[in-house]
Amino acid sequence: MINARIKLRHLQAFLEVARQRSFVRAAERMSITQPGISKTIRELEETIGTSLFERTPRGVSLTQAGLTLLRHAGPALRALEEGIGAVGEGRTNGCWLRVGALSTVESRLLPEAILRWQEGMEGECGVNVVTGPSAFLLSRLRRGELDLVVGRMTEAREILDLSFEHLFYERLILVVRSGHPLAGEAQLEPHQLMRFPWVLPPPQTTLRQQVDSFFVRHGLELPARQLETLSLPLSRRYVQVSDAVWVAPEEAAREAVRLDRLAELALSLEQQGGSVGLCTNTSLAPSVALETFCETLRGMVASAT
Repeated sequence: MINARIKLRHLQAFLEVARQRSFVRAAERMSITQPGISKTIRELEETIGTSLFERTPRGVSLTQAGLTLLRHAGPALRALEEGIGAVGEGRTNGCWLRVGALSTVESRLLPEAILRWQEGMEGECGVNVVTGPSAFLLSRLRRGELDLVVGRMTEAREILDLSFEHLFYERLILVVRSGHPLAGEAQLEPHQLMRFPWVLPPPQTTLRQQVDSFFVRHGLELPARQLETLSLPLSRRYVQVSDAVWVAPEEAAREAVRLDRLAELALSLEQQGGSVGLCTNTSLAPSVALETFCETLRGMVASAT
């Protein structure tokens, strides 16, 4: 049984501070004073008997106890909010799924999986898809704000207390426009690419770790002219109208390469590629909609191999 001294406001304040990593910003979001939210967190820590946050130069971070509470409190509070919302709106039929998508699955796998899943479900089923870096998506999954995250993320530190299921491997490839000076070259050396702009994943992302490793292995420095983005449409268009080299998930560039709009360079960024899969929060009981969607993804991958 939950300690009667723990109120809903305690958990709401805890989640907001964890989300903002700042007492000041959390207080602003909740429209209360900073001393007020500090008092609320202190009451929660005294009731639980342990510290939940520690101060850092950049604000506050969760202690190990705080991380444990976050895994359970986030999904529980989110489920409560959804239940109240469903009753208030009179929604007793249909289903809703919240999916975090990394760029490795945006182009083909996820759109086809959503369509197949919706066609196979009884009743009306909606999907909310959130894109962004793995750290951002996994933090939302941990708080119960997403049902699952799909993509390449096994190198992410944030995955450690979540459940990951491998689906397939996907390489990062080097792509340029058709007609590029390096397109069609049978053999390339890494230094030949340094005189061109690059399109790169942003720092601190799972994909960028592989790029940084490539440059370190070959003793090269990142080019000064670069575009950092996870946007596939922006990356694709920028490369098509310039001489830039794009570090692209293979799936994202496959169709354009097949249609001869882009060309893959004869230089390997990585051999096997990274593990693409499903990440879920095991502290939250899976819904039928979630289990069915995961099975749809598994079936699509199995039929493609």
